Formats: sequence, structure tokens, C-alpha cells
Amino acid sequence: MRELVELMVRALVDSPDDVQINEVAGESIVVYEISVREDDLGKVIGKGGRTANAMRTIIKAAGTKLDKKATVEILS
Repeated sequence: MRELVELMVRALVDSPDDVQINEVAGESIVVYEISVREDDLGKVIGKGGRTANAMRTIIKAAGTKLDKKATVEILS
């Protein structure tokens, strides 16, 4: 799933080499923390958070298929 998150984020930003994905695994959930350049932050979040919410929905669906709970957090 990390590859899926990375693929989506790199497609959105102007500086794909500066994208960093950190996978934090807990007992019941996996959190993917996304770090991008400050000028790309708006592209990842989207208007009203729509892009970020869409990414969360896709990752939750992929996690459900793999019997894992997963979510995405965008770090500033």
C-alpha cells in the first residue's frame, strides 16, 4: 500500500523527488505520513480537502481488501 500512496502523491506534486512517505504501524492500524514541499502542500490537500479525503478513501478500501486498517496523514 505504501507504493500506492507514493504513486498517488508523486503524480500530484511538481517536485516528486521531495515526496517522503513514512509508514507507522500500530497494533490495529497503519498510518502513512506524507511530507511534501510547502508549495506542493495545497495540491496534495486539494480544495476543501477533497484530494486528501479521496486518497484516504482509496487507502481505506485497499486496506479493507488486505484485512488491514489504514489511513493517510499529511504533515506540514
